[in-house]
Amino acid sequence: MRDLTLLPKAHLHVHLESTVRWATLREIARDNGIEVPAPPGGGGPAAFAGFRAFADYNALVRECLRRPEDFTRIAREFCADEAAQGTRYAEVTFTAASHGDRLGMPEMPLEAVLLGLEEGRAAYGIEYRVLLDHSRRRSVERARRTLGLAVRYAGEGVIGMGMAGEEAHPLAPFTRVVDEAADHGVHLVHHAGEACGPASIREAIGPGRTERLGHGIRVLDDPGLVAEVRERGIPLEVCPSSNVALGFADSLEAHPLPRLRAAGLAVTVNTDVPAIVGTTLTREYALLRDAFGYDDAVLAGLARAGADASFAPAPVREQLHRAIDSWLAQPAPA
Repeated sequence: MRDLTLLPKAHLHVHLESTVRWATLREIARDNGIEVPAPPGGGGPAAFAGFRAFADYNALVRECLRRPEDFTRIAREFCADEAAQGTRYAEVTFTAASHGDRLGMPEMPLEAVLLGLEEGRAAYGIEYRVLLDHSRRRSVERARRTLGLAVRYAGEGVIGMGMAGEEAHPLAPFTRVVDEAADHGVHLVHHAGEACGPASIREAIGPGRTERLGHGIRVLDDPGLVAEVRERGIPLEVCPSSNVALGFADSLEAHPLPRLRAAGLAVTVNTDVPAIVGTTLTREYALLRDAFGYDDAVLAGLARAGADASFAPAPVREQLHRAIDSWLAQPAPA
């Protein structure tokens, strides 16, 4: 059983605003004159009464972020914390247009985040790219502003966008924005198949043109859809602790991840909202080892799947594979 902290990893599904250290959040809230919400679960594993309860809580956290230095700090600390978990490459999601609208400064939040990520790369050696998300509950006009930011900052690390939020709200109103994004070479990654079933996945892989499925665990509800997703090679961004905390899996032991793998689907391991549910990427791998008896070869395979599913340049993916092979080649502790 090798040290999972040292396993080189790609982290593909993680929301920046839900990675903020609680000590940092307290300081930022104090400086901005805002009452900081208490950590759910006392800072340990949390549980929510469904997605809406989580979203309402998450909104309180996001409200604390006001100044450029707030956004720069959380991005820099994200890099530090990910590097400490063995993450070599991260595709971090950020709700840039929402913050810009809230603060009346459309570009500031994203520019401040990109500054912090670049400082983090220089300090901690982690490679990153940025995905911009948009809540399905919000307007098409804001989605188009999100696309505008993705296009404008493509040369500074922004590579894609996607629809997030409550899956009961359809993707259909955003299809023109999706088509425009594809025309601009913007990668598309939508949340689907977590709260809602196969219909949400079909919408995401059809008119949504998604290249990966954010979560996607409900694909198992439809054997025909399983076959389609497998044949098309669409990877799943699976977030076990988040699924349990939000009530989409009864427990870790009942999580469908082993069945997704057994169905031949491309499964990657991620955290989604790590600070809020009390996890880390290393902990997710450790939980899978303990719950399902996965040995180091299986865990290395999951890490390789993350590298293969990423939008990283080929040299970065190849470097990740070599590093994972090196980790597995090391003798296991006696």
